[in-house]
Amino acid sequence: MSDIWSLFDKIKKTEKVSGPPEYIIVGLGNPGKDYEKTRHNTGFMALDLFSDKLGFHIDRLKFKALTATSELCGHNVLFMKPQTFMNLSGEAVFAAMDFYKIPLDHVIVVFDDTTLDVGKMRIRKKGSAGGHNGLKSIIANCGGDDFPRIKIGIGKKPEGWDLADWVLGKYSEEDLKTLGGMYENSFEAAKLMVSGKLDEAMNKFN
Repeated sequence: MSDIWSLFDKIKKTEKVSGPPEYIIVGLGNPGKDYEKTRHNTGFMALDLFSDKLGFHIDRLKFKALTATSELCGHNVLFMKPQTFMNLSGEAVFAAMDFYKIPLDHVIVVFDDTTLDVGKMRIRKKGSAGGHNGLKSIIANCGGDDFPRIKIGIGKKPEGWDLADWVLGKYSEEDLKTLGGMYENSFEAAKLMVSGKLDEAMNKFN
């Protein structure tokens, strides 16, 4: 009987509200097996947890991205994992924004941040790219930096390392365990942000 109720609960979670998406949640990363579990794919990994929680797969190729549309806190949301490679992420985001006429402040970007230690997370209403090529592309293509973002720490580049080698390096198993909690927190933060409670999300998780 408990299995039946579990299935019912999962079906309820994946019910879609009518109409086009009101929000976009974008996880940044690079496509392909070579980049799986790398620091630069933190955004992809966070969205994988989101989809597991909500009971769907992000697997429809559209807007140069893998996408899925699902209900989150009473809002229809487009989940995106751009397949353009990191430096061109903005092309995918703009295509979806333009098609659905979604304003920039309804685009939530989840990405890796080298200024934060592993196990740390920050939420911001807007801001510069801070050297992140995925954000640079979104800002250039989408017309500004006025979009909320969830920054997940990947640790600072060790002395003597090239930045590209660091962000494209794979996580240790210990770091992956730590990040599990951060992905849970980012999901809870995203729910608040979609509900119009951005300040509450910042106060709770920053």
